Amino acid sequence: MMFHPRRTIRALLLPLLAGLALTALPAQTAQAASTLTNGGFESDGAGVATPTGWSEYGDTGASYTESGGHSGSYRLSHYSASAYKVETYQYLSGLTNGNYTLTAWVRSSGGQNSAYISLKNCGSSEQRTDLPVSTSSWVRIVTSIAVTNNQCTVSVYSDANAGNWINVDDLTFASGSTGLSIKGADISSLAKSEAKGGVYKTSSGTTGDAVTILKGAGMNYARLKVWVNPADGYNDKAHVLAMAKRIKAAGMKLLVDFHYSDTWADPGKQTKPAAWSGHSYSQLKTDVYNHTYDVLNALKSQGTTADMVQIGNEINGGMLWSEGSTDNWSQLAGLINSGYSAAKAVSSATQVALHLANAGDDATVRWWFDNAKTYGINYDVIGLSYYGYWHGSLAAAQTTLDDVASRYSKPVFIAETAYPFTLAQDDSLENQIDTSSELVTGYPATAAGQLAWMNAVANIVEAVPNGRGLGVFYWEATWTAVTGNGWDPTDASSGNGWENQALFGYDDKALSSMAWFSHR
Repeated sequence: MMFHPRRTIRALLLPLLAGLALTALPAQTAQAASTLTNGGFESDGAGVATPTGWSEYGDTGASYTESGGHSGSYRLSHYSASAYKVETYQYLSGLTNGNYTLTAWVRSSGGQNSAYISLKNCGSSEQRTDLPVSTSSWVRIVTSIAVTNNQCTVSVYSDANAGNWINVDDLTFASGSTGLSIKGADISSLAKSEAKGGVYKTSSGTTGDAVTILKGAGMNYARLKVWVNPADGYNDKAHVLAMAKRIKAAGMKLLVDFHYSDTWADPGKQTKPAAWSGHSYSQLKTDVYNHTYDVLNALKSQGTTADMVQIGNEINGGMLWSEGSTDNWSQLAGLINSGYSAAKAVSSATQVALHLANAGDDATVRWWFDNAKTYGINYDVIGLSYYGYWHGSLAAAQTTLDDVASRYSKPVFIAETAYPFTLAQDDSLENQIDTSSELVTGYPATAAGQLAWMNAVANIVEAVPNGRGLGVFYWEATWTAVTGNGWDPTDASSGNGWENQALFGYDDKALSSMAWFSHR
């Protein structure tokens, strides 16, 4: 296969250290240096057991260079026909103390017990970033550390099963740091769930407040949708205000997601609220301003000012159809700018985001924001939905994130992503994702698979250049299967097709996948 790394020059001779766990740093044999040597693996050609500047430890026959780099001619590969554990590392000394970032372009077969890049022995706690799994396209990942002892070890590590492989290339080690400021989740379902008898428990089984449980796991930002006059009375201003108090009391920030509808707004439907039906375009601009100002000012008045606002939800085709569709960009611009002005009138510090679906489609996202620039649409931040089972590969999403952050000089974040922890369902409604063929290759429908997916998405956001990757919101953390809390606000008997993608299990306990909130 095209991406299957094979030894082409020397045989796979496993050393006597085969199977030895690599828990301690071996004696430093690499020449000390203050900069990374041969990070592109171009110095030696293919089939080299120990690339110039690098050392190896463990099953060293499984680490070598071969043709087919991300750039240039060669790359580092880990591979063996037998199970193996191997580390390829480089020791750096004479460093000025401070923050440093390791960047690497990687691919992987998946299936390993673990595969990661890391920085260690730097005077502070080791920092690791896992390689994404089953990626035939190159993906860029980063990891950062504070160097406090003038030295650091750069490491590429695999604990792999027979036939597993990784490719690594174009490593750089430079001053600077990365990290995510947003590790959030949408919890719009929570108020109704609790009212209908929903229960939330810690991982050990103690019943508690879902907001507190999520905060304890590391969540720092909550997202709430707001509808104008929903049929079930939930997700309106009053409920947003009440939930905002809990969110802020827990020490989290708040994103308010305006749908400008009485129900779900997304790329397939942007239905005007019934109260605005028949209004002229001019009146709709006033409606948007007044509604936006009303909700946000009420939040401010109770001491829970919104930190970020979405003017519309997944507005690929515009909003408030038909007046605000992308068939009429000048009117769409007027409506969005009306919402922007209202948000800034309440609080100039509130960041205004525009949110599109499908982060894997760079061409469409670029088309949209190019038009936004042409028509003078105001915004501060770009938010994108990215569901890997619908929106393409991690590499495709990374391309879009990198492109729009650079092209428009704006911060970016993933406004929605999710992954199932099971394919079973907990109510009578068929789940959106319920067969193995719908899954992303390499990510099983388990809590571990859910966690791995979230870490992979967080990794590509963290790797957006120039610190423009803000973070990720999980959708929808608290939407468990509770009778009466279905997807249709007009039908109390409608079920939930998403309960297998919540962050609480069918036993109501917090899932281990909440660990993604602790991402750097």
